[in-house]
Amino acid sequence: MRILFILILLFPLSKLHAQAANVLLNKVVAKMMSVKDYSANADVTADIPMIKILPSKAKIYFKQKDKFKVEAKGIVILPKQGFTDVNSFISNSKNYQAILGDTTVVNSAKSVLTTVIPNGESSEIILAKLWIDYTRNVVMKTQITTKSNGTVTTTYTYGDKVSYGLPSKMVFEIDVKKFKLPKSVAADINNTDNKSKKDTRKKGTITVSLSNYSVNQGLSDALFVK
Repeated sequence: MRILFILILLFPLSKLHAQAANVLLNKVVAKMMSVKDYSANADVTADIPMIKILPSKAKIYFKQKDKFKVEAKGIVILPKQGFTDVNSFISNSKNYQAILGDTTVVNSAKSVLTTVIPNGESSEIILAKLWIDYTRNVVMKTQITTKSNGTVTTTYTYGDKVSYGLPSKMVFEIDVKKFKLPKSVAADINNTDNKSKKDTRKKGTITVSLSNYSVNQGLSDALFVK
């Protein structure tokens, strides 16, 4: 009887945690959806073992729901997990089950871990962990595991566009072996002489600093046509 009683207590508790997680995610999504479109300047630096990528500048364009464009000269590595994939995924609560975890501090902000598990096997995302600042309703950190890119961890810093949920800085940590790099970059890695390899790190970082946002300017769909 005691075991049954405990199970009866735990079931509504887990249900309440799931409901609370969905309420919090809905607040984050509402802030994201307030941004119909935006453009921003991006300064991108990459620290990836065995390759040398010079810092680059780019112009980023986004329009709901998942239109995304990057204009730049040279090679720019921008993981989609931080810009469109996660946003699109959590915008439909039918896609997943979510539950709240522990509270911790991320970039000086009290944040609660929200674990998101897809409902179907067809999802590119296998597992998503989001640390959410529940005061400002913004994502401070994500750890996204996908079928094609392995696990990518991203930390976010916010500036004057926090009311829109738009970060001023994003730092991606990638698994070099699993992350899909541009073909030219991947070729550099494969052609590197094994004897000359001194950097044995398995992880790399990509830092994106964002500035000069223009939000809800009514970007044309034609801008995103290749």
